[in-house]
Amino acid sequence: MKNKFIYLSILAMAGLVSCEPEFENAVDTNYTAGEADFSSYVAIGNSLTAGYMDGTMYKSGQANSFPNLLSQQFATVGGGVFTQPSYEEDVNNLGGILGVPGFGTRRVINFATSAPENIAGTSTITLTAQATAYNNMGVPGAKSFHLLAPGYGNPAGLALGQANPYYVRHATSNTSTVLGDAVSKNPTFFTNWIGANDILSYATTGGIGVDQTGNPNPLTYGTNDITDPTVFAGVYSLIINGGTHPAFGTVTGLAQNGAKGVVATIPSVTSIPFFTTVPYNPVTAAAVGGASNITALNAQLYGPLKQALTAFGAGSRINLLIATGGNPLLIKDESLTNLSAQLTAAFTPSLGAATAAFYGSVFGQARQATADDLVLLTTSGVIGTAPTGVPAPLDKYGVTYPLQDQHILIPSEQTAIANATNAYNAAIKSIAASKGLAVADMNAILGVLVNGLRSVDGSIYTANYFSGAATENKVLFSLDGVHPNARGYAVIANEIIKVINAHYKSNMPFLNPSYFPGINVVATN
Repeated sequence: MKNKFIYLSILAMAGLVSCEPEFENAVDTNYTAGEADFSSYVAIGNSLTAGYMDGTMYKSGQANSFPNLLSQQFATVGGGVFTQPSYEEDVNNLGGILGVPGFGTRRVINFATSAPENIAGTSTITLTAQATAYNNMGVPGAKSFHLLAPGYGNPAGLALGQANPYYVRHATSNTSTVLGDAVSKNPTFFTNWIGANDILSYATTGGIGVDQTGNPNPLTYGTNDITDPTVFAGVYSLIINGGTHPAFGTVTGLAQNGAKGVVATIPSVTSIPFFTTVPYNPVTAAAVGGASNITALNAQLYGPLKQALTAFGAGSRINLLIATGGNPLLIKDESLTNLSAQLTAAFTPSLGAATAAFYGSVFGQARQATADDLVLLTTSGVIGTAPTGVPAPLDKYGVTYPLQDQHILIPSEQTAIANATNAYNAAIKSIAASKGLAVADMNAILGVLVNGLRSVDGSIYTANYFSGAATENKVLFSLDGVHPNARGYAVIANEIIKVINAHYKSNMPFLNPSYFPGINVVATN
């Protein structure tokens, strides 16, 4: 998850907690590292590792990255200094990147409207080179193979889409790699949570990318494509074990010199609020201006369309609207047989050739959404707006004009995501087992989180997106709907501590998520 931040991703971030998380311990003077050595802890990953939240990287958000929180607990058992890329430039805590299109300021809740929006102001974060390897080598937007790519931090590659502005800020050279910089810290312990973006950018753009399963060359992939599972497994093995890659050369792995660590699986990204907040059936009589408009829509569009589709054996694609409840959004489903020519012929006698051709092109693969479709969070701002160049009366996205591929995840796209997620996680677990590494199963943890959880102090936390004051102190996701908020990252850190304590016979204290901030609310914006 738009490989701007991307991502996500997703997000996957969200995979957060087991049934009975321990959020705080009694005072224990017998803390121990067990079989682990935390003197040089290095974290590698994407936005979930970097501390991305509310749609951007910003100073106070980064302070609550889960690796930074972990390092504070590691300090109780001999952990060393932990460094992160500098965001001291972010004097107003706005985030974004100055002069780089698409990198906006952080999302906040405007108290005056109770609505999420980007905070007003101009970013002060620049691309000034820090040329430093840090302990936190999480790079927002990075896919698995990006960690091995020389030049991913070269500013000359930005315009070509070959570099990442977040890595440009701290790459040690124009030819360095994220993994190479991480290994240069000589880690004795590491966390690796990479792979979400290999599917998340496909998911958060409504599946407009390509499922590259079967394509072994990642250098040919587009920004929003799904990484081939075999490519992912090979790259992941190199990240852990080192070796040689035909495109990226010789690689030194995180565990190659005996370091221990934790790897995290990839959560089911379609379970996060970005995909579960907007209902598939928000078209009510009130939303379209009253029951009389429902009647008019049925007479002028839905009725004739259903009649024509029925004649071609596809009448189930469209049903008449009702005035007493929610109606499904109108969407385009590219997996359907295209009936454009048939509809054009059917409407020509009543509408004329030109208008009928337009109707045919618009509704040839149209249908109403079902509960099996996922409406993207970003689509909430599109529903009811006018598509470019479309005249009345068809100028209402989701009502009289189908939402397009980039607005919806249809079931076939969700299946592609699920298949890749399962394959990636199988590879992660297998590679971890071969090296005796601990596994934080964020995929399984997410299944618990989405149903809500209760901490030992009685606090209730949920995976819901912010929906008003009643949920303000309960949600674990930030306002981008993909990444956790600070409280959510504390939950992630606790889950990893639990895994470390069990796998490496350590005894470290837990964090109390209620001590961390949730949603950002500003009085005015």
